[in-house]
Amino acid sequence: MKMNWKAQWITADGNMGDICPVFEKNFHLEKRPVRAILSITARGVYEARLNGQRIGDYFLAPGWTSYETRLQYQQYDVTELLSEENTLEIMVGKGWYASPIPGWIEDLKAAHAANQTALLAQLEMDEIYVATGKDWSVRESRVRFSEIYDGETYDATAAGEAQPVKILALGYDNLIPQEGEKVCARETVYPKSIFRTPKGETVIDFGQEVTGGVRIHLNANAGDVVALSHGEVLDKDGNFYTENYRSARAKLRYICRDGEQSYFPKLTFFGFRYVRVDAFPGEPHLENFEAVAMCSELRRTGHIRCGVPEINRLMENVIWGQNGNFLDIPTDCPQRDERLGWTGDAQVFVKAASYNYDVQKFFTKWLADMAADQHDDGSIPHVVPDVGIGSGSAAWDDAAIICPWQIYMTYGDKKILAQQFDCMKKYLRFIETTTKEENLWIGGTHFGDWLGLDAPEGSYKGSSREDFIASAFYTNALRLTRKSAQVLGKEEETVCLAAKYERAIDAFRHKFPEYQTQTECVLALQFGLTEDPAATAELLAKRIHDCGNHLQTGFVGTPYLLHVLSEHGYTELAYDLLLRKEYPSWLYQVAKGATTVWEHWDGITRDGGFWSPDMNSFNHYAYGSVTDWIYEEAAGIHTVESAPGFARVRIAPKPDSRLGWLEASIDTRHGLVRSYWACEGDSVRYEVETPVPAQIEIEEKVYQVKKGRYLFLI
Repeated sequence: MKMNWKAQWITADGNMGDICPVFEKNFHLEKRPVRAILSITARGVYEARLNGQRIGDYFLAPGWTSYETRLQYQQYDVTELLSEENTLEIMVGKGWYASPIPGWIEDLKAAHAANQTALLAQLEMDEIYVATGKDWSVRESRVRFSEIYDGETYDATAAGEAQPVKILALGYDNLIPQEGEKVCARETVYPKSIFRTPKGETVIDFGQEVTGGVRIHLNANAGDVVALSHGEVLDKDGNFYTENYRSARAKLRYICRDGEQSYFPKLTFFGFRYVRVDAFPGEPHLENFEAVAMCSELRRTGHIRCGVPEINRLMENVIWGQNGNFLDIPTDCPQRDERLGWTGDAQVFVKAASYNYDVQKFFTKWLADMAADQHDDGSIPHVVPDVGIGSGSAAWDDAAIICPWQIYMTYGDKKILAQQFDCMKKYLRFIETTTKEENLWIGGTHFGDWLGLDAPEGSYKGSSREDFIASAFYTNALRLTRKSAQVLGKEEETVCLAAKYERAIDAFRHKFPEYQTQTECVLALQFGLTEDPAATAELLAKRIHDCGNHLQTGFVGTPYLLHVLSEHGYTELAYDLLLRKEYPSWLYQVAKGATTVWEHWDGITRDGGFWSPDMNSFNHYAYGSVTDWIYEEAAGIHTVESAPGFARVRIAPKPDSRLGWLEASIDTRHGLVRSYWACEGDSVRYEVETPVPAQIEIEEKVYQVKKGRYLFLI
C-alpha cells in the first residue's frame, strides 16, 4: 500500500557547518493511541529518540541506495514509548549522502560533500499526525562532526538553542519502504591486550578485524577528552600503522561530561583491529573499551569445518570478511577512503556469500539499485550505488548477470530474474554496440585480471589479454541471459540469445585459439570455450607446476581456478593450492595472523613489510570465493539447474586425506543439506543428509535417493 505522506522535507535554516542537526517536535496527547507508527527517512543517516528512548535498533538508516530514484524509509511501532507530554528528536548526519565520497577524487569528493542533509518524518496515531514541517525546530546536536571516512566527534557537554527549520520541496516519488536488511550490532568483541609500542604509543588489540566501532566506558570530569585512531595492522617493528587508510582519518573524539558514562559512535563506522589511544583521562585499561561489530542482519546458513586448523581459521576469516563488508551494500573494504559497492568483488563472491548466509533480500535490494544506476548506454557503474567513477569493464559489469542468476540458483525464486532482466539485456546491447568486432567484445577499458600475480612490472593488471577476458565474459553473459529468458518463459528472446551465444563461441575459438596465462586457461574451461578441455586442463596444470606449484590468478581467474581443476581430473592439484602455506596462497595470510581475507596475496610481505600503502586492504572478501569450491567440490554439495533453490541436490564429495575430515552444511529453503567425510585408514566414511531427493555420487557409483540420512563406508 502506498504511503500517505503528510510530512514535509525539512533542513536547518542556516549553516551549522560540520555539526549534525537534531530536529525536534514537542506534542501533547490526551490519551495513548491504540497504535502509533513512526515513518522516517533522511538525506543522510539518522538516529531517532522519543521521550529520551532510542527508537529501533537500526544503525545508519535509511541505508545506502541510489538516492535520487530509490530512497528507503523505515517504520517503527512506538506506541509503548508515548506518554501525555512527548518529545520526538531525530538527529541527522552526513552518512553516505553528504560525506566526501570517494576519498581519492577531489571533484567528486567536493560534489558529494556539498549535498544538503534533510529529514522527512511522520508519526501516525490513529487519525492524528505529527509530521515534519514548519512547526518543528532544529538545534545543534552533541555530534560536532561525523563523516563516513574521517570518523566522529561528540561533545557530551554541548547544548544547542532551538532554531527554525527550512522547508525543501523534494517530493516523495523516490521513496520506497525498507527493502534491504537492516544494519545492526552483531556482536561485542572484547579487547585482547593493551600495550605500548616501540614508539611509546598506547594501542589496544581486539584480536580480530572488526567493522563497526569502539564503545568506551569511563568515569571522567567534564571536558576530559578521549581520542582514538583506528588501524588494521602493526608494522614490522610493532608500531601502529594507518598508511593504507590513505586519506581516511578514521578518528573518534569524545569530550566527556561529569561522572560515569559510555559512548558509541552514532552516525558512522570504522574498519579496524587495533586502536591507538591518542588521549584519555588517566591510565586506560582494557575494561574501558569494547568493539561492537556491525553488519546487515543476515541469517547464517552455511558452515564448514575440517581436520586442518588453518583451513578452519581461513573459513572464519571469510565469514568475518563477509560480515564486515556486507554493511547495507557489498563493499570492497570497510576502512580506507573507499568502502564502495564494487561490482567485480560482488560477482566473484556472490556464490560463496549465498551459501554462507541468506543474502536473497540483501542482493535483491542492491541489484535494484544497479538497475536504477545503469548508464543510458547500458554499461554498469564500477560501483553501486554509483558515485561517478566510471563504468564498462568486463567481469565487473557482469555482476548485472552473474549475481541475479546465482541468487536464483541458490534460492529458486525467479522474481530476481524478472526484476533484473531488462538490465541484463541493456548490458548486452552495450557490449554489442561498442565492440570493434562482431560477436566478441574487443576494445574498451577494462580492469583485466585485476591483481593477477603475472602482472607486468608497475601494473595492477595480470598478463591475461583484456580482449580475451572481455570476450569470454560476453559469451557467459549470453549464456546466462538465455537461461534467464528461458526460466521467464520468453521464448523468442531465448531463441535469439541462443543463436548469439553460438556465434560468440565460434568467434571466440577463431580469435583466441591459444591460452597464454593461467587465467586464460581457467576462463576457457569455466565458460566452455575450449574445443579440447582435457588439453586445456593439462596446460593449466603445467602452468601451475612451471611457476612453482602456485597460482598466478587475480580477481578474474581465482574464483574459478580450483573448480576447473577438480572438474577436469586435477582435484589433488586443487587441494595442493588450497593447502599451500607459502606465498602466494590462502594459508600464507593465515600464517601471517590474518583474521579476515586480504586484498593482496602478500598484503604483508615475507619480510614483514607491506605490499603497498596505496591499495592494501586487510579486509577484502573477494578471494574468499574459494569457500564455494569447498562447499561444491570438496564436500560435493551442488545445486541442480532444473530444480533451483536446492529443490533437488547432487552430492559428489571429493575427499583428500590431507584434510583428514570435512563437514559442510547449507540450510536451504527446503532444509539442511549436509555432507561429511572422514579418512579412516585406507577407507573413507561418508555421511549425507538431504531434505529433498538427491543424486549421491560416491567414488564413481551413483545413488538416487529420497530425503533422509545416508551412510557409506568405502
